[in-house]
Parts: sequence; structure tokens; C-alpha cells
Amino acid sequence: MPLRCAAFAALICLPGFAAAEAPLRVERLQRCADLLQSHTQDWCLHVRGMRGQTPQLRLGDAALPAESVQRQGDTLRLRLDARQHSSAPLWLIDDERISNAVWLSLRNNHVLAAGPQEVATNMDGLSTYVDLVSLLIEEHHDGRREAERLAAKYGAKVVGSIAPLNLYQLRLPARDLLQRDALVLRLGSETGVDAVVVEESAAEEAAPATQTNKPPADSDEWAANRFLDAVHYYRERIPAPQAGLLAQPIRIGVIERDVDFDSADFADYLGGCAPPRTCVYARDASRPDGHGTTVAGVLAAAWDQGGNTGLLRGLDKHSGGFEIIVERNSDAGITANIAASVNLVQDGARVLNWSWGIHRVGARDVQGDTVDSLLRSNIAMGGYEELLEEFFLWLRKAHPDVVVINSAGNGASFSGRDEYRLPSSFVTEQLLVVGGHQRNSEHGLAVADPAYAVKRQRSNIDRRVDITAAACARASTRQRGEQGAVHCGTSYATPMVAGLVAAMLSINPQLQPEQLRMLLRRSAMSIGDNHDFEAMDAEDLTAPILPSERGYQLHDSAVGRSARLDMRQALDLALQSRKRVR
Repeated sequence: MPLRCAAFAALICLPGFAAAEAPLRVERLQRCADLLQSHTQDWCLHVRGMRGQTPQLRLGDAALPAESVQRQGDTLRLRLDARQHSSAPLWLIDDERISNAVWLSLRNNHVLAAGPQEVATNMDGLSTYVDLVSLLIEEHHDGRREAERLAAKYGAKVVGSIAPLNLYQLRLPARDLLQRDALVLRLGSETGVDAVVVEESAAEEAAPATQTNKPPADSDEWAANRFLDAVHYYRERIPAPQAGLLAQPIRIGVIERDVDFDSADFADYLGGCAPPRTCVYARDASRPDGHGTTVAGVLAAAWDQGGNTGLLRGLDKHSGGFEIIVERNSDAGITANIAASVNLVQDGARVLNWSWGIHRVGARDVQGDTVDSLLRSNIAMGGYEELLEEFFLWLRKAHPDVVVINSAGNGASFSGRDEYRLPSSFVTEQLLVVGGHQRNSEHGLAVADPAYAVKRQRSNIDRRVDITAAACARASTRQRGEQGAVHCGTSYATPMVAGLVAAMLSINPQLQPEQLRMLLRRSAMSIGDNHDFEAMDAEDLTAPILPSERGYQLHDSAVGRSARLDMRQALDLALQSRKRVR
């Protein structure tokens, strides 16, 4: 008898024996050819596991015609008329085999990454792009026209853009850093140029390693944020059929590279998906314990399968559904992160998860020692600061309801000092900054006790941090029932808050970023000592809890302490806010 093959396992039935065939997976999806062409767009896919026959491609509900696809080995080249389609998940079908779905954004914000021969090491010992830079054009100029004019003047070529920010990427006629720096200096002096963004990223920069100082492998970190209490509350109080309280679908953008769909946590996210269930769209990763898989796992990992447990997945059948889009545009560093963010916001994302950040060379930690992780030079930090400022100005003007959740960082430094770290130092209602804590080794404490959790040694701190959350999560695993290694860092605290914010918005989509921050802070438990609002030895983990955040009770025990995420109480306040507006 032939073997019955489950679609999610991507097995093939062969007469005479059962053999597992390589699964069908989309490992890369990027714009190719002319990135500035908005109507006719070319997309290049690198696909693992294709047979001799080219699979069928589906974009959303539409099957794409075979003549729109060209194949060369493991690469597919897709040509689309953007006027006939909308941004949607793209996936492949080959008989019974189904690939992971990746998000294809038809928004026209894309930048090129440098190849291995197009980077060099600068004086700070950092990898930097030699001939690719980006210009932020003054807002009163036609950005495209001014970029083309400057390109012609300096013998360059416009190759990429983030048009809503008036940013255009140029390929310079530079063969080394001396020539590049000379051109950057001249371009920066042009009256139409607000800033020049110099990218400092390797051709393929790996995610930072998990920080040390891990808690015991059997510790239950998420209890410090009442994770299970929050899931139970949502299931009991927000049933989808209940009249007048129908939860709304929410789209979340996660700026990460990829997710392992062969892991037990994500094996059932293959193929087409749409709310009201939780959906994950991402490029496929080669290993289950990567940074992107763990970050996405905090949001969406299947329950009782392997490794992680996703908050939003636990709300299925009660929520309106969550679409989690894991996207990074290209490997062009911070510029690509912003390009992906703009595309996602234009495609309807209400929440952005930024589990990333950078320190300036020379940054000092709370002990006065030099920070040694995720460093960028002064020239790069200057450009990034201008780029991020333009992004948040655009967000405030065009999409004031979008909220960005950003990790505070793991340099044991100051998250709010703009001379030290980006983007967490920006002060805007649309940016929430998340620090990390871990469980106290002392047992027997009530969960509401400020000592129930303690700050992580490596977590960045100070008053720019809005709230702390559990910094440790388990990595996903390939086999069901296995327990993954513990990963720690503010990268994993951030999706705890992002997922909670998405759940709050599903209850009350009218909540604005400043209201979300207010509800998170009002519902927060306390952590750390009471410093009475004095900056004592940089021990404030977050902005101190104010009397106004405790019903104006000056003597409330939480006043003056730092804020620790209470997921259950935050959901309750979100529900109360909806009832009030009704």
C-alpha cells in the first residue's frame, strides 16, 4: 500500500518504499531588476526542494499564470503588474507539497544590499558599504528628480528608494573608502540633501548571539508577566461570537530575517492562511533556534509541540485572527529595516516589532566600561539618526495609529541616550521601549512582589524604557516534544509586549499609541527598588511609576519603582476602554 503523506510534513509517496523528500520551502524573496519600477515588478525567489516541474505560485487567493514565472535552477523570477494585484502572501504548490508563505509587498520601497566584494573594513574595524549610500532629500524637493540630478552630477546611479521618506539609494563610482568618503562629503554639502546614510553591515550579518547569564533551564520566566492568566482571561472574556465584543483581526510586522517552518512550532503554518486564525508569513530558515524563529515563536509558536509557546496562537478561536509578517526587505542593514517597516505599515500593520538596535562606537555601560556589541561609527550613526527621525515624522503624519515596540538592548548601558543607542533613544508616543528581567532565585514570593523578578545584568536601562518583560524564552526544536535551549535578551522581551499590544488592539482597535502606553503602565506591576524619582547610580530600570498611573495615590507602594508587564491586567484595561467608548 502506498504511504499516506501529510501535507505539512511534505512527504512524497513512492512505489515500493517510503522516502522523505526535501520539503518545498521559499528561502529568499526579493525585488530584482529595476527597484524603482512601480508598475511592472520583478521578484526573485530562491526555493529549496523543487522537482523537475515548476510549482504553481499563488498570491493571496489568485493562482499566478505560468507565463509570469521563469525558472533557472533553484531560482524563480516572477513578473507582476502591480496595478492588477495587492500585497499578499505568496506560496508554492507542487502536488501534495505546500511551501511556507512569504509576504510579497507591492509597495515600492526597496534598497539594495552590498555583495561580499562591495564592503570594506573602516577605521573602527567595522564592515561598511563601499559604493552604496542613501540620500535623504529635503522635503521641499521632488526627491526622485533631485536624486537623479545629483546622480548625474557625480557619476552615480539611483538604484533604490524609500519614497515616503524622500530617501534614494545611489551606487557611487567609488572603488575604495577614500573615494567613497570624498563623495559622501560632497553630497552632504548639497543644499537639497538633508543627510547621507552610510550603511555599516556585512554582506550577510548574523543576528547577535544570545547573551550569557541565563536563568536555570527549568525556570518559568513568563509567570512574572502573568502570561497564562492573560491567555485564560482573553479566552473567557473575549469569545468571538459574543455580540458587540467581536475581536478584530490585527496585522503585525516583525523585522527579522526568517523562520524555520520545519520546526515543530511552525510546521502547521504552511500554505494559504487568513484570519480569523493566526497566520505567519516568512522566509524559511535552515535552523530552528535562530533569532527570527525565537522572536516569532513568542508570538506564534504552536502550543505543546516543541520549544516555545506563542501568545497569539493561544488566542485562536477567540480572537479575530493575527497576521504575523516576518520581513526584512533585504540584507542592507538599518536602511532595509526601515524600508521593510514602511512597506508593512502601508500594507496595514498596526504593530511593528523591532528586536534590534545599535550602539555608537565609544558607548559606555553603567559601570563605565566600553560597550562591545552592535557598534556603529559616528558617521553611520549620524545618518541613521536622521533616517529614523524621518520615519517617525512620517509615521506621525501619515499613520498616527501605528505603534513600534523596540528592544532596549543588551549592552548593560543606557537605552535613552541618543549619543549611545538607536532607535530606543527617540522620544515619540509611537515608540515603546522594552527592557528585560528574569525570575528571582528566591522562592515563595508572590507574583506581585517587586522582588519576584530582577533586572537582567545585560539589559539596557534608564527612564526611556517604558516597561520590562521576561527576557528569556525557549528556542524552537525540530522534533515534537523536545525542549529547546533557553535564549535570553531584550529581543525576546519585545515580542511579549508586541503580542500583548496586538491583543489589546484586537479588543479595542480605536486605542492610540499614547493610550496603549498609558494602559501598559497603569496595569504594570512594580520591579526593583523605590528611588523616589531620583537617578541613583543609574538603577532605574524604566521610567518610574507615577502617582497618576496609580489613581493619584501618592503612597501607593508602586510609585517611584520601575514598571513590569502585567499582561492579564492590561487586557482587562483594554476591555474596559472599549466598554467606555460604547
